[in-house]
Amino acid sequence: MRDPVDWPTKDLVACRANATPDRTALVAAESGTAVTYRELDAAVDAVAAELDRRIDAPDATVATLLPTRPAVGTLLFATMRLGATLAPLNVELDAETLRAQRSTVEADLLVCGDTTASLAADVGGCPVVSVEEELSAAAVADGTAGSGSAAEGDVTPAALSRTDTQLVIFTSGTTSEPKGVRLTIGNLVASAVASSYRLGVLPTDRWLVCLPTYHMGGLAPFVRSALYGTAAVVQRSFDAEATQRVIADRSVTGVSLVPTMLSRLLDAGWEPPSAVRFVLLGGGPAGEALIERCRERDVPVCPTYGMTETASQIATARPETAFEHAGTVGQPLVFTDVTVVDDVGPCGPGERGEIVVDGPTVTPGYLSGDGAAFGDHGFRTGDIGYRDADGHLWVEGRVDDRIVTGGENVDASTVAAVIQDYPTVEDAAVVGLPDEEWGQRVAALVVGDVTPAAVREYCAERLAAYEVPKTVRVADSLPRTPSGTVDREAVRSRLSADDSGTERSE
Repeated sequence: MRDPVDWPTKDLVACRANATPDRTALVAAESGTAVTYRELDAAVDAVAAELDRRIDAPDATVATLLPTRPAVGTLLFATMRLGATLAPLNVELDAETLRAQRSTVEADLLVCGDTTASLAADVGGCPVVSVEEELSAAAVADGTAGSGSAAEGDVTPAALSRTDTQLVIFTSGTTSEPKGVRLTIGNLVASAVASSYRLGVLPTDRWLVCLPTYHMGGLAPFVRSALYGTAAVVQRSFDAEATQRVIADRSVTGVSLVPTMLSRLLDAGWEPPSAVRFVLLGGGPAGEALIERCRERDVPVCPTYGMTETASQIATARPETAFEHAGTVGQPLVFTDVTVVDDVGPCGPGERGEIVVDGPTVTPGYLSGDGAAFGDHGFRTGDIGYRDADGHLWVEGRVDDRIVTGGENVDASTVAAVIQDYPTVEDAAVVGLPDEEWGQRVAALVVGDVTPAAVREYCAERLAAYEVPKTVRVADSLPRTPSGTVDREAVRSRLSADDSGTERSE
């Protein structure tokens, strides 16, 4: 008898097709095209067979340049069936950056689509194939004419180990160069199991995917749905009006969103149908005002804190917890240990420090081999936060958000939170800019109907003098990464390079 600790020993779609072949697996949001696990299993087999003919190498890596679409799920499980690694690359990046990432992952094959064929050709460096042509079976659930027309395959699923690297995903790189994160089959399965314990699972569940599928938030629902035997509904791009219709028309019961997406849905008048069980809200801090709007609209919001390095969720709050404890991301998921540490050691309840995570969802490491982020208590996230006596976690910013101005330490997240409390401010980001006199000066990029002078006056009434931003600029929006987090380097560049609309007080 096999040791159950070794499970799964073959890809999740093969397991699921054996258990519940007639359940719906994937749904194309726009067309409504749906495939069962039996049909998805056949498509995975055909794609795996074609990949096997093109990558004659053990432990091969297949990189992708694909926007969000159902075919991404088919490719994920096809590589899993072969025992290969999938490396989804960000289609929003330039060719030079992508060439460096393709080289870093040592890709044996690059998969593109019609909209990314030109970019893939510019990246080069390895053979390129298309899901519209050579891998057409991958598009079995995409809802496009001719999908799934490829010849059938006959691939024996590879014998898998929980320690096998299944994914390489690059971090967003909001404050440093993106790093290639290795995620094992064990990481993915542990994350999916832990998520189910927090959110629950029903046989009729349908998880809407409208986040980029080159980030973990967009990929995780494919893994979870195959493990649970539920369906993933895939929308190619988020749009507040269209997404409302998809949620209603495709019987969606859960969705992953970033705060900007949820705000736009609410601005468009969205009230969730009764079938919606959860709105998993991550990718950045959810302000108290947004959570209050969810309470007023009966949105079952579940603020979550996660990272690529932990295969998605670390802690998640159920709606009742989010409404009762303003600003919390809840308690850690099962199997996950969260320790808050300072320079001396673990912190007590209410004491702020760096958040450190350990458990089976944590990556075994970066492709670069950088081990500096791993210590006695696990993976050092670089995030600052605290836990209360009941274990609820609050995330308050980044270690590298600390601004030192005139010898005083300023917490950028604290300043941003004060600015966001201004009645007509929609969003704000605070960074430190080089300053000859002060070393650094506090600077803020603000979204809303407000003047820089009003922002500074408001802060002066609530913060120490050295915390008040010396530079304030009002903008239409904050620059964000494709995963929805604030791009702090872009904020810093905008504040440094463009003084139009900026007021400065020394």
